[in-house]
Amino acid sequence: MSYERWLSYLRFGFPRLTTANSRVTSPEDEDYNCIAWAAETTDRWWWPDPQQQSFWPAGIPRIVSLDSFAGAYATLGYSQRTDSSWQVGSQKIAIFADTSGKPTHAARQLPGGWWASKLGTIIDIEHELNAVEGPVYGSVAIVLERMRP
Repeated sequence: MSYERWLSYLRFGFPRLTTANSRVTSPEDEDYNCIAWAAETTDRWWWPDPQQQSFWPAGIPRIVSLDSFAGAYATLGYSQRTDSSWQVGSQKIAIFADTSGKPTHAARQLPGGWWASKLGTIIDIEHELNAVEGPVYGSVAIVLERMRP
């Protein structure tokens, strides 16, 4: 499917997404989600489900909360920051949350400043950070950073 068709399909949940602020980088894949993608993992889902059906780092509470998500990424060397701008030598993750503060999505910053996201079980995209804000993912709640490996 062309990206223009994807955009028409995604428009309701992602009203800010355009061909100018995003591009598809890989086809549909149900093996991983956005939380795993931000952690650079494509072989399993990351989610803090209490039934332990998905991967979640050991010792991090299986609670859908910003603290839990920040803790999961802390196991990879990330710590909380306030600035989402691109900086040479660092790698950032933005955690999105709905209006109640519940995490919904994570995106990983790429060299140069754009961000990489997995949209549910469908496509991976590169985008400007705020392009995926809206009714589905809410807005950026936390920015995490580590030195680029």
